[in-house]
Amino acid sequence: MINLLKKIFGLGPKVDYAELVKKGAVILDVRSPGEYKQGHIKCSINTPLNDLSNHISKLKKDATIITCCASGMRSASAKSILKSNGFEHVYNGGGWSSLQNKI
Repeated sequence: MINLLKKIFGLGPKVDYAELVKKGAVILDVRSPGEYKQGHIKCSINTPLNDLSNHISKLKKDATIITCCASGMRSASAKSILKSNGFEHVYNGGGWSSLQNKI
């Protein structure tokens, strides 16, 4: 059960987010447009979690994707949705402001 929770919430081995971004990772911010307008990571893509399923076809399945939101809950859900749709290289970056400090 613990391992499942770690996997869902992206806990586990340390991820070098700066390196992933340097290699072309896409940052997918799944907050609402209003939240996104209040602050976001430069060059991130805003696709609200509730619209993600409608926009999956716009993402490349072989791309590295880092999901983020306000706290990490929605980004964990986004990661799960992407993984269940065949995306292999997906990371939960957690809250956007803390992710910004890691890249």
